[in-house]
Amino acid sequence: MFKSPKSIIVIALIGCLILVISNMVTGTWFDYSTRKAFLEDFSFVMLYTFALSYVNGVFFDFMKKQIFTSYDVVKRIIFGILGATAITVAAIFILRFCISLFYYGRTIEEFLSTESWKDYSFGVWITLTIVSIFYVIYFNNRYQKNKIKEHKVIAGTASAKFDALKNQLDPHFLFNSLNVLTSLIEENPNNAQKFTTSLSKVYRYVLEQKNKDLVTVDEELNFAKTYMSLLKMRFEDSIIFEIPDKALNPESLVVPLSLQLLLENAVKHNMVTSSKPLHIKIYEDGGYLVVMNNLQKKQIVKKSSGVGLENIKQRYGLLSTKKVIINQRAEDFAVAIPMLTKQVSIMRQSQLPQNRLDESYVKARKRLEELKGFYGSLISYCLVIPFLIFIWYRFSSHTIQWFWFPMLGWGLSLCFQAYRVFFDNAALGANWEERKIREFMEKEENNQRWN
Repeated sequence: MFKSPKSIIVIALIGCLILVISNMVTGTWFDYSTRKAFLEDFSFVMLYTFALSYVNGVFFDFMKKQIFTSYDVVKRIIFGILGATAITVAAIFILRFCISLFYYGRTIEEFLSTESWKDYSFGVWITLTIVSIFYVIYFNNRYQKNKIKEHKVIAGTASAKFDALKNQLDPHFLFNSLNVLTSLIEENPNNAQKFTTSLSKVYRYVLEQKNKDLVTVDEELNFAKTYMSLLKMRFEDSIIFEIPDKALNPESLVVPLSLQLLLENAVKHNMVTSSKPLHIKIYEDGGYLVVMNNLQKKQIVKKSSGVGLENIKQRYGLLSTKKVIINQRAEDFAVAIPMLTKQVSIMRQSQLPQNRLDESYVKARKRLEELKGFYGSLISYCLVIPFLIFIWYRFSSHTIQWFWFPMLGWGLSLCFQAYRVFFDNAALGANWEERKIREFMEKEENNQRWN
């Protein structure tokens, strides 16, 4: 559709090119009897160009909204070209009908009696050539962007996890916890035992979740309760907590250890005294998990690096379009983290060992090169074959239709190349055995996990 002046100019230039090609095919070479005849021909070409561009643009927008399986580029292109053909023929028929009736003053019977496929072949041929090239280029670029984004997510997640592991549990917290434990051993051995148990649970959770991208909100809330029990033993009545028992949606997910970072930040940057207790509240609000505390900043505090919050924002940025919301007012400070409903499938690759990641990257790179080679061949085919047909029509139409030989030979080679690129990994393809082994291993792993 005509979304910008640039698109209108491009369509107008395409119309001028079509006018030139039309004169070349018909052999008239702009040999118009009058200026009116040229303007009439030019106006009709522009009318057809803009009308066909519009209807095909609407259809393309419709195709973009349809759901196809991953990497199903061939199906997208086939559906796109077939749909574009049907729409083009229908649009040309309507245009010819309106022009015949309202411009030339013919009757419906006269119009229908003179209609033939010749009246549609040039328009359909031109439209399909342009649409085919456009679809191939568009879906090729889209696929390459998705592959780049996929590798960026893998690399970004690994980097974010590395930073997260450096900052998940502040060493000062560990030292302070050990000091508290030392005091409790002398003063209250029973509480010292509880403290040790809670501390071990905290670090066990860290070790269990460090390789996960997302965990359930319930898991994170349970961990937060254990973590807050440590803080409670350390600060006693100087901290007051409010936390829900369970999430409203048990399937909702959050970034692991995000609550720990937010709770630690609240304690780190605010005064915690019995006279001015720190109130920390965790609650759900509109698909977000909110951690809010009353604001009572320390008078002398080490300048914040913002690593904790930035860490959370980066990890969410890699997983979702939802943003982490930070709201600071005069009396309180709140951070809202999104609760996600489903995990991004491509993130599973980040959980592989480094050697598997390298292997996956090599395979993805190889597949990308194969795709680039196929699309290059397809674009060349769509450009060269119509040109050969034009050469035959213009200079040797009285001879044998020799263009069929390169069309069929090259087309067959292109089909084999397409099969190798898109279908060789399908049923009974080259990687069938490997995929079945992986499937059985994953099934066995799931059975062991849930039994």
